[in-house]
Amino acid sequence: MTQQEPKFIKNGIYRKDSVKTRDPKPDWLRVTIPTGGVFGEVKKIVKEHLLHTVCEEAMCPNIGECWSRGTATFMLMGHICTRACRFCAVDTGNPMGKLDLEEPASVADSVRLMGLKYVVLTSVDRDDLPDGGAYHFAKTVAAIKRVNPETKVEALTPDFGGNTACVELVLDSNVDVYAQNLETVRRLTHPVRDIRAGYDRTLSVLKHAKTVRPDVITKTSIMLGLGETREELLETMRDCLEAGVDVLTFGQYLRPTQHHLPVERYVTPAEFDELREIGMSMGFLEVVSGPLVRSSYKAEQVLEKGRLPGALAHLGDGDLLGMA
Repeated sequence: MTQQEPKFIKNGIYRKDSVKTRDPKPDWLRVTIPTGGVFGEVKKIVKEHLLHTVCEEAMCPNIGECWSRGTATFMLMGHICTRACRFCAVDTGNPMGKLDLEEPASVADSVRLMGLKYVVLTSVDRDDLPDGGAYHFAKTVAAIKRVNPETKVEALTPDFGGNTACVELVLDSNVDVYAQNLETVRRLTHPVRDIRAGYDRTLSVLKHAKTVRPDVITKTSIMLGLGETREELLETMRDCLEAGVDVLTFGQYLRPTQHHLPVERYVTPAEFDELREIGMSMGFLEVVSGPLVRSSYKAEQVLEKGRLPGALAHLGDGDLLGMA
């Protein structure tokens, strides 16, 4: 009997009633076309090892800059997500429990070949797995640490359905940074995020991570330009602080296809700068804020020793936590 192949919707969402709208972008959102020898080498390693990167799958605008610096964010557990968030261009469908058991070792080997000192791991949501993929996440972190003991690892995880045992499984893998993204303010959580995701659930995951492992840096990311108000952003920032979040990132939402949510407005660089100032004054350890910032954008530089208080000094030796 032939095993059925997973079915999925390319780019996550398809709507027959979608309307193509002209969406001229301001000058500050222009990005460099991917080129260069280092970019080519990273692309070659990713292709040869059959890896998925969020840089490609999510159509990240920073792929040229980041890959040319020789850094990348790995997306674990395939390219098919079980959820369909209306901002995200990752394919959505049912992976039918399929999992590449060799992936943890393959990712660890790729990190070694790239000479990375800091790596971000993220993944699709895998609601088709009993543990949401937590064990696979933990195995990958452990494999990287085993092959590359000095490499610092950030885990940008699914919410695991709010299962705290799954959160602890990842924390026990010796991860250095634990992230779970709020994406937007409370009022806009639905329809921006899949109905199975939740504002309070994400906050509870982050709070549990900080409670269980106070030494681990906690982090979340918020997109702007979806219709949120200033007061809603301030409320969200206060909620994050209450949950023990250390690092917060703000970036501009960019519509990946005509089937996704439209951009309500483009936030100016000055507004992003102001949000960073407000966040730092509120007590966050770091706030990374800018139009092209994504949750993993320049993550290695965010945790550079000296930019954050002494409590985080164990994360580096004074060098940029990027390429060796």
